[in-house]
Amino acid sequence: MKSAINKMGSMLSVSALVLASTATQAQDLSITMTNLSQALFFTPVISAAHEADNHLFMVGEAATPELQMMAEGGDVSGLASLLTNANANVNENPAAGLLAPGASTSYMLTNDEANTHLSVTTMILPTNDGFVGLDGWKIPTEAGTYTVFLNAYDAGTEANNELINGGGAPGVLGIPFDPGTDFGTGGTGVTDAENNTMVHIHRGSLGDDDAVAGNSDLNNTVHRWLNPVAKLTITIQ
Repeated sequence: MKSAINKMGSMLSVSALVLASTATQAQDLSITMTNLSQALFFTPVISAAHEADNHLFMVGEAATPELQMMAEGGDVSGLASLLTNANANVNENPAAGLLAPGASTSYMLTNDEANTHLSVTTMILPTNDGFVGLDGWKIPTEAGTYTVFLNAYDAGTEANNELINGGGAPGVLGIPFDPGTDFGTGGTGVTDAENNTMVHIHRGSLGDDDAVAGNSDLNNTVHRWLNPVAKLTITIQ
């Protein structure tokens, strides 16, 4: 786990409203994840409390195969196995499927005393290998409610051709689907290669305004976004 799962340098905006203080490590986390986007859907979410030196990904480094599985096809089983093998406390797929734009999912995560850091991730649809990422957020020891805003990252494992063709398996170029059904057809592809093949902040979808041709199958008035794309509200009891 410590060698297979990397740590990241995350860009987070954090605010906290402290409700109470305690000298002991909080054990129960009540988490609400909100999709802040206009037209992006999140695939099954995975959340974990883990030890400080266990991490999901590292910005500026190559994605692990497990991260690639999640970022390209929404499959969190590889990450779940790594986390479980490292004695992390894991909550998998709390929304029981996709998390729609503007929607929220609330769930509990009970962490052992040694698991002092929180990570959350989920694929973004429709993208080639975009994902929402929080990695290694130190869980406060004071009870209270904390808000964390999350950015969209690019796994760097697939060219952002923006073509919806049922892709999603690792190494298969293309976007699996647009659950919002706002996509076009007949695109020729925005690009077939990427200069940055490491994990990095996602540039966002470019799209176009041609529903039956153009470079992209995505709509430039629907599928564009700016960070942050998600919000976590974490209550520590």
